[in-house]
Amino acid sequence: MRASLGRLFIYPVKSAAGIECEQVRLTPQGFEHDREWMIVDATGQFLTQREAGRLALLSTAIEGGRLRLSIPGDGIAVDLDHGGASVDVRVWRAHCRAFDAGAQAGQFLSDFLGRPARLVRFDMSKPRLSAAEWTGGRDVPTLFSDGYPLLVLSQGSIDDLAARVGHALPVQRFRPNILLDGVAPYAEDAAGMLESGEVRLQLTKACTRCAITTIDHLTGDRTGEEPLATLKGYRFDRQLQGVVFGRNAYAVAGAGGTLTRATPVSIIAA
Repeated sequence: MRASLGRLFIYPVKSAAGIECEQVRLTPQGFEHDREWMIVDATGQFLTQREAGRLALLSTAIEGGRLRLSIPGDGIAVDLDHGGASVDVRVWRAHCRAFDAGAQAGQFLSDFLGRPARLVRFDMSKPRLSAAEWTGGRDVPTLFSDGYPLLVLSQGSIDDLAARVGHALPVQRFRPNILLDGVAPYAEDAAGMLESGEVRLQLTKACTRCAITTIDHLTGDRTGEEPLATLKGYRFDRQLQGVVFGRNAYAVAGAGGTLTRATPVSIIAA
């Protein structure tokens, strides 16, 4: 089956606004700079839109070797390769080492969120691995993602869900890295592999969905129970004990190469 790479995204800071890209560089940990940074509370626990919907309003950009975080009327920038104090942080049950981005970034985020917060960058010298039960025993490194390097979804799936809900649903609700175009709804469910040039991506565990899908990315407010309520009606997975929408993925070939928006991709059945 053939499709196209309809849209490509990175999310430099976990749960903040993402960046739509024309081209991305693939690394063993996913797309370069994707979820390389994270916001944590005073104890080192990760913060997301689940607890702080306002994170949807935090814009990100990568310019001139720096990561820029912006809100209306204010912003900060940190070096992409900054190496501050080494700290222990937590993503779900995973303990990771990270570099603290410093007091200025911490104060900016604390003021924005109304609670103590720090910005940290993943320490690449201390790898974090995805769950081996879903990687065939392969060591698959990831950064501050929920568990896997990449998330794949199709525009057809979003359109079908939107039709069921009764109104348009922006892609920002679902935070994919790869949005496939030119395929039927839920084509990703039956896919085993994506191939584009030298790049081969293995699809794995379905993505279970949470309250982030209900947050308006333009206001940071929760909009009610949709689309989760509709998803529960036809996308509940008994094994995973949650509603699923999209597939996690990781690279098995082509790390160091690039993917470009609108180029063809082959979908190999599982």
